[in-house]
Amino acid sequence: MADTRVTNIANTLDGTWSEFCKVGICAQSGTEVEFQSVTETVDIDIGDKDFDAIATIGGARVVKFTPQEPITITLEAYTTQAGTQSGSTIGQGFFDLLNTTDGTQPIEIDVDRIRTPYRLVVLWTNDQNNTGPSGAVLSNKDALRMVAADGRFTSVKKSFTDGVLKCTVTYKVKPFDSSGNANFKMESTDATEPLSALAAYTSSTKW
Repeated sequence: MADTRVTNIANTLDGTWSEFCKVGICAQSGTEVEFQSVTETVDIDIGDKDFDAIATIGGARVVKFTPQEPITITLEAYTTQAGTQSGSTIGQGFFDLLNTTDGTQPIEIDVDRIRTPYRLVVLWTNDQNNTGPSGAVLSNKDALRMVAADGRFTSVKKSFTDGVLKCTVTYKVKPFDSSGNANFKMESTDATEPLSALAAYTSSTKW
């Protein structure tokens, strides 16, 4: 049973983004793989940018800022394969995101110690001509895009509790890299300007 990519889907924007979105996952220096055809839900927890209130002996309060927490993105999906065969742009499974991809059938993925950096992109748009999560959006169309780069997949959990094999996948990324540059961004357009395509993801280029 092969999974197929749903490419030409688009939202009807009527006060909300609803029903459809596109999900793209790209290994560093790799090719984006689309997972919207097998994904049911996407939950995005943008790490808290919190603070503590410290009480002084005079009854006042001073603020102690705490560093922003990591961003966590969770996907719930239904896949029929162990992972996505290397070279494919259609998401077929998730176990390879924790380990190393396999380029041939039957797919065989052993656990290993490799922790590959990934970029994860989620796009909502009403542009029927958009070619993928990282692709451009026309100037007369709306879009909202979330981009996380240099994160890693930390969990792939399988469940057959309800008689349907479901996969819960967790991706985590720190908000900043070791040089203090952002690893996460949100971008949008209100149909007055185009939304540019993202650059290829490499060790030196996040987006």
